[in-house]
Amino acid sequence: MSDDNGLIKDNWAVVLGASSGFGESISLALADGGAHIFGVHLDRKSTMPNVERIQREISEKGRESIFFNINAAQPEKRSETIARIEETVKNSNSPGGVKVLVHSIAFGTLRPYIAPAPKDMVTEANLNMTLDVMAHSLVYWAQELISKNLMVGPARIFAMTSAGGHRVWPAYGPVSAAKAAIESHIRQLAMELSPRGITANSIRAGVTITPALEKIPGSASIIEKAREANPSGRLTTPKDVADAIVALCSTGAHWITGNVIGVDGGEDLI
Repeated sequence: MSDDNGLIKDNWAVVLGASSGFGESISLALADGGAHIFGVHLDRKSTMPNVERIQREISEKGRESIFFNINAAQPEKRSETIARIEETVKNSNSPGGVKVLVHSIAFGTLRPYIAPAPKDMVTEANLNMTLDVMAHSLVYWAQELISKNLMVGPARIFAMTSAGGHRVWPAYGPVSAAKAAIESHIRQLAMELSPRGITANSIRAGVTITPALEKIPGSASIIEKAREANPSGRLTTPKDVADAIVALCSTGAHWITGNVIGVDGGEDLI
């Protein structure tokens, strides 16, 4: 992990999908680096104890955390949340406001495009929802944060992608399309935001055991094959990814933008 935390220290990070998997680890790692955390998540009562644990751990690191249990893709909830973020930032001692936006939302439809029975095929509503939640929502959050001057360069935007953006698995089509779309959104944001000193990169994590992965049909086979093939001899962990993002928040990473950055121990080479 980089020791150069000048960009994030005492400033805020917005983590979309902060309550589990990559989002949880990224939130904790950014807090280790000195950032305060706005965590956006969607949890039922049964999983709220884990959210409370994450907030306690952030507090124990001497950082502030404010979590919002909302549907991040719902326009009204997004605007309400950003209004609360704006109020908090104005009343805090943060010198730079929001310096990091992370999109780590994993909620989409896992259904085939073509199936013997029409009822089993992905629908228009399924596709629209998956693309909106897992890809397009990044653009809308970036638009509001930047237009309200809550996010001013130098700053960083990260979006979680996967090998699914260019590979296929059964029933993964809608999510694969979302991963390809979010990579495209990142490239466009990188181009448009470069004059503002805001970088944007996709983080292509290797196969990582997370709640989202376990929902994919055939995930056990995906895990087994990745473990056997990864030239580094193990699977990727959420901490691997979180540490990479903190490193990319260093001031020396200001010229890295518009990329799909593999954080996978070389897995995608095989």
